[in-house]
Formats: sequence, structure tokens, C-alpha cells
Amino acid sequence: MSLNQKDLDLDSDENLILLYKKGDREIFKELIDRYSQPLFNFVAHLVGKENASDILQEVFIKVWKNIRKFDEKKSSFKTWIFTIAKNTSFDFLRKKKIISFSDLETKEGFEDFSETVKDENLLPDKLLEKIQDAEYLNELLEKLPAHYKTVLIFHYQEEMTFDEISKILDKPLNTVKSYHRRAILELRKMIV
Repeated sequence: MSLNQKDLDLDSDENLILLYKKGDREIFKELIDRYSQPLFNFVAHLVGKENASDILQEVFIKVWKNIRKFDEKKSSFKTWIFTIAKNTSFDFLRKKKIISFSDLETKEGFEDFSETVKDENLLPDKLLEKIQDAEYLNELLEKLPAHYKTVLIFHYQEEMTFDEISKILDKPLNTVKSYHRRAILELRKMIV
């Protein structure tokens, strides 16, 4: 029995990939359509809008070249594709010497002390009102270290869980939570 579009739920990324692997080359366009805007937004925050289209094109080429290697048992497709986007963006920034490698990586354990920081009321309503302006918020995000900004974009813009972010960044869950808390604290300092 052969698989076709009528047999599968096309809302599932994994089913689209299965169809692609079975020979339906047109289905790749559906994946591109599904992820173009969220990936563009994410990449634009990291590398700027002027470079985002080029990076996004490179991301989809990498996805196309490697989609047969995708293993849904290891991660979701969303996690996998955002990992490719993150890595491609960071590679671009390193090549342009916009950020150094040390800006992206920290020594394990260095972040652990902030695990004791409570995140209750980090951004009271008055502060949240100030950052409702998207342009102002983007200016603030640009001032954050890349790893903090990345966590905030994934969590709030792409609505990913800390566990998903942990897998994409290849960092322990507690480190990702720590990045989040520290990023919120940094934003608060900038706003106050």
C-alpha cells in the first residue's frame, strides 16, 4: 500500500516529510510556506532584516539537502529547522565578525548561580506597557547578548517551550531558563 496525501494528516510536519521521502517533491513547498515567516522573523532579529532573506534561503537549502537525515525520534521538525536557522545565523554573524564565538557560548555552570533568582514580577504592568511598542522592543533586544536575545525570541515570538529551546541551543534546560531570567532582568534595567 502506498502513502499519498489523502491517507495522511497534512497538518503534521512529520507526515509532510514522510510524503517527501516517499517521492512527493512538491510537498517541500508546503514546508517552506509553513516556516518561511516564523524563520524570517527569527533570523531578522539575529542578523537584521537586510540579511534575513539570504540567510533564510541558505537555511532552506540546508533543510532540502538534509531532510532525508531528519529523524523525528530525535526531535520535532520545528526544533530541527530552527536549530539550522540559529546555526546558520550565528555562522553568518561570526563570519562578519559582528559577534565573537565567546558571545554565543558560556562555560557550563557559570549561569547556575542565577537559578536562585525568582522570576516573579520581573516586568510589572507599567514596564510591560513601555515595551508594547515593537520598534522600542526591537531596539532593546539588539542591546542584549545573542544567547539572551535568542531565548526571548524563541520563547515569546515563536512560542517555544524552554525544553524545545534547550534542544535547539544544545544547552541544559536550566541554562536556558537562566538565560531567560537574565534577559528579562537586563530588559528591566534598560527600561527602568
